[in-house]
Amino acid sequence: MEPPKTDKPVKISITLPTDAYFLSGIRDFTLTMTKNMTGFSDQWAFRFQSVVDELCNNAIEHGSAEGKEIVITFIGQPGESLEISVVDSGTGPNKYTAAEMKEIFKEQQQKMQTQFLGLRGRGLAKIVAEWTDEISFEDHEKGGLIVRVKKYLRDSDKKPSEAPPVAAVSSA
Repeated sequence: MEPPKTDKPVKISITLPTDAYFLSGIRDFTLTMTKNMTGFSDQWAFRFQSVVDELCNNAIEHGSAEGKEIVITFIGQPGESLEISVVDSGTGPNKYTAAEMKEIFKEQQQKMQTQFLGLRGRGLAKIVAEWTDEISFEDHEKGGLIVRVKKYLRDSDKKPSEAPPVAAVSSA
């Protein structure tokens, strides 16, 4: 089956229980959706897989208590961008407000410039920030935190079949 051909945004929201068991399914979905519906290259599809994994892990570990849910929303603007948001329930043991997250993120980015942060606690500053063009933190009206990222499709990010041809250089 062929993916729908449209120039209108495609919005898909998925609700997951706060159990890491379900993350492999969302990783697979992210990869397939990105490859088939956005115009991004396979390399970027794998990167988005890591971005979504990081955002979902943070929502489960910090922002949502066991037995609650997180919501992942993908908005693909074919040929233009991919936006991903993850909403936690605000019930977790280490929940943060948007203002707190902005400060934590800023501190992580500054530390990344001067020191190794270890194996944990560097995902937002390293993975998410480096592989997206925009990141924002918002307080959800029902409690919880919304983390939203967006990546714009540039010619260098496109699938090889969709990228413009490279001009030949003659050495005459």
